[in-house]
Amino acid sequence: MKSVELGSQGLKVSQVGLGCMGMSTYIYGPSDDEQSLSTLRLATELGVTFFDTAETYGMGHNEQLLGRAFTGIRERVIVATKVGFGFTDDGKIKVVDGKRVVDGKPEHVVRAIEGSLRRLQMDYIDLIYLHRIDPTVPIEETIGAMSKLVAEGKIGHIGLSEAAADTIRRAHSVHPITAVQTEYSLFERGVEANGVLDTVHELGIGFVPYSPLGRGFLTGRLKTDALHETDFRKTDPRLSGENLLANARIVEAISGIAERKGVEPSQLALAWTIAQGCVPIPGTRRISFLKENIAAADIVLTQEELAELDEVAPIGIAAGERYTQANMAYVNK
Repeated sequence: MKSVELGSQGLKVSQVGLGCMGMSTYIYGPSDDEQSLSTLRLATELGVTFFDTAETYGMGHNEQLLGRAFTGIRERVIVATKVGFGFTDDGKIKVVDGKRVVDGKPEHVVRAIEGSLRRLQMDYIDLIYLHRIDPTVPIEETIGAMSKLVAEGKIGHIGLSEAAADTIRRAHSVHPITAVQTEYSLFERGVEANGVLDTVHELGIGFVPYSPLGRGFLTGRLKTDALHETDFRKTDPRLSGENLLANARIVEAISGIAERKGVEPSQLALAWTIAQGCVPIPGTRRISFLKENIAAADIVLTQEELAELDEVAPIGIAAGERYTQANMAYVNK
């Protein structure tokens, strides 16, 4: 697996990373720790070095899982986690008036990072993202507090998740931002329209697309009627009703291009994000899908193929919002 620079602050990661959320939450159905540990360990053997987690994934369980998986091989992995949601005293996400609380107060973020260090069983964390932007706290204050932890050696790099272009600029003026993580795929190209992608390229910030396979839809294998009852995709606006029918035609077109090239639709979708200068973090807990995703790093797309993909999956083509209205409220705009 090829290593690449993520941003311009000296962080090197594998060309394709691994998103670990599904290993610890029920939003994609039940998971199994032993299966997940096998997948994580094999990933390191196959050259994956970049692993993405968050304190909210399984309410700390995912960080603990990665801590177990990487015992004895800490020097071989780059771990990125995310903080920034409020928690109750009993370890649950804090909810006020039916809404999850985003907490960017410096003292809370510092305390959260200390918690992540304990759960990961690590002396330092390579990359810490602010999971969501707290509109009640100036981003300069939050990043200022995080920068002190960089100086102390507790974290290596600072990142932002779902941040608007102006927020990225303001944060970067306080301390260099190494990476920005936002949903991005052939199915969701909003960052090309709202200035985020231009901003990170201008400032030398790495870009990490999450859900680069459109929550599994771009694999061409997703059967929405077979999803587990706890799977949040059952309420995904883009996978429901008329939106589902319209979006299926996009996947069909992408799948046709993949078939002509002799690759899986998922591999084509990942190769496309790499061609945009990004480091995708497709999530999986299955070894077969892990191997399939890793192989995408070796696929080279021609200019003609990229142009054809632009034609069948242009900016704004997907029908429906990428989240429910309630979840879109947490996206910084």
